[in-house]
Amino acid sequence: MMDYPIAPVPFTAVSLKDLFWRSRLETNRTVTIPDVLSKCQENGRIDNFRKAAGLMEGPYRGKMTFEDSDVYKVIEGVSYSLAQEYDADLDSQLDRLISIIAQAQEPDGYLYTNRTIDPGHPHVNAGPQRWSNLVMSHELYVCGHLYEAAVAHFQSTGKRTLFEVALKSADLVCRTFGPQGRHDVPGHQIIEMALVRLYRLTGCHRYLDTALFFLEQRGHHENRVPYAYEGNPGYCQDHLPLVHQKTAVGHAVRAMYMYCGMTDVAAMDRDSVYARTIGYLWQAILTHKLYVTGGVGARHIGEAFGEDFELPNLTAYNETCAAIGSVMWNHRLFLLEGEAKYFDVLEQTLYNGLLSGVSLSGTRYFYANPLACDGSFKFNSDSMTRQGWFDVSCCPTNLCRFFPSLPGYIYAVREQDVYVNLYIQSSVRLETGSGQVFLSQSSNYPWESSIQITVRPVSKTRLTLLLRLPSWIGDQSMGSPLYPFGHPVSSPVRIALNGEPIAFQVRHGYAAIEREWVPQDVVSLDLPLEVRRIHCDFRVLENRGKTALQRGPLVYCFEQIDNPIPVDTVSLRSTDVFTACYEPDVLGGVTVLKSENLTAVPYFAWSNRGEGKMAIWVLDGA
Repeated sequence: MMDYPIAPVPFTAVSLKDLFWRSRLETNRTVTIPDVLSKCQENGRIDNFRKAAGLMEGPYRGKMTFEDSDVYKVIEGVSYSLAQEYDADLDSQLDRLISIIAQAQEPDGYLYTNRTIDPGHPHVNAGPQRWSNLVMSHELYVCGHLYEAAVAHFQSTGKRTLFEVALKSADLVCRTFGPQGRHDVPGHQIIEMALVRLYRLTGCHRYLDTALFFLEQRGHHENRVPYAYEGNPGYCQDHLPLVHQKTAVGHAVRAMYMYCGMTDVAAMDRDSVYARTIGYLWQAILTHKLYVTGGVGARHIGEAFGEDFELPNLTAYNETCAAIGSVMWNHRLFLLEGEAKYFDVLEQTLYNGLLSGVSLSGTRYFYANPLACDGSFKFNSDSMTRQGWFDVSCCPTNLCRFFPSLPGYIYAVREQDVYVNLYIQSSVRLETGSGQVFLSQSSNYPWESSIQITVRPVSKTRLTLLLRLPSWIGDQSMGSPLYPFGHPVSSPVRIALNGEPIAFQVRHGYAAIEREWVPQDVVSLDLPLEVRRIHCDFRVLENRGKTALQRGPLVYCFEQIDNPIPVDTVSLRSTDVFTACYEPDVLGGVTVLKSENLTAVPYFAWSNRGEGKMAIWVLDGA
């Protein structure tokens, strides 16, 4: 079976010991997952499965048709967490929930609670028959999240209970849609990449064929009407066949998930035109539509991309789910091409536009992640701070499934090449073309940039260790021409082997060290971690004459609570010098940036101390 040329090291092989991320994953496991499970129960999402199974009386409860997907995402998050740290009570709770879901499934595999509960009177967005009004009913989207959860549960626990439910559903989808069946496409994408995951595990080619069919049908309207929102087929990326799409348009989350599916298919067929298409799309986002936080999606209306260089700060949408989708897509692009530039975007998104989506407490969430707050515009579902839940609760449940999967993004292997993509303190067992190797990584990243990697091959082994050289040491933030740095770093990258400086080659953005490794070899990497000013392309109108601050992968912001003057009037002079200072009692322990009169905090941590003004981009006083 052809697949990605680079193999990610599974999260189950990685032991996370990182000070920065370990506490966040632990909060997710002990606080966020129980909170989200409780909210799913309180808001009727779990009871909907009981009603569909005939275990409970009553109508479908929920404002949206796709609320089953929240339950599936929680199952995925719990499954990943169980693999990291086993919890017998949580495992049993999951078993009971999966049993209810299995009973809710109809005999032919159909599983969509709002129609099963009352097929004669489904939710208004569901349409009168199965698979009708797919633009908004999200029947296929819900299936996709079921399959993602089922794969995670099977891989994490070895149990097939949910996996069999997923296969039965997928077989129905494959019988229903295809060249000889319905020519519809998913309104909200995700089933495409979920079907590829089923194909990887089963080798059943019809799952891959159906994923490709859904992608190929988009933009073709010979057998159906175009999918549109307020008359705009670009909203669903249904305006053109995919191979003719050269820039990102429409609903940002749908786009990110679709690009993931396209990249999966490109990995299965190296000659696929999708490989070229996703290259165009990625470059278009990097150079025209990417926020400095890594966020995507400028507009609240349609949760959509804007025009080129349309990147407002106050009204930026930047949905948390879109940030998660971007991380998933950039990871796939790296696995396909092996270039560090994809992890440069991934890392900045991870530490900024994604992490900002959840409070330090783990129980309050951002749906939108703007780059400014004026104390008036209620950007987050009629609020100016995080909320405990939403009518559309995709972001909280998406976060709880993403965080425990994070260890699977750190390392990757291709034959004798070992990639270290994220500097997160951890240990890992790797299978390389030269045999088994153990790595351990020690650091206090992102607060400090000194990293030590200990290499322990089972026996003397020749391989190439590839250490990502992050774009934040270069000329442009994320390597994007939108965001040039104001000055170069003042010191070079330093790499030592067993205490002695060592020469290295730069390969596709990585420091490549090729040698015969022996047990207890230690590589030390020292990156120039400095406070850097970011400028912005003059075509981004709102940022003309403004500047922002970045240190390492972290973008900083000015919160009103820390500063004596209104943050929307802050002006940074060229003589203003900011000093980095770790403050253990501020925002759970962060490095703040201080000048004579101003204080900046990491963007991900803003709005944890009540409502107030905030700004990333401030006046450049020159």
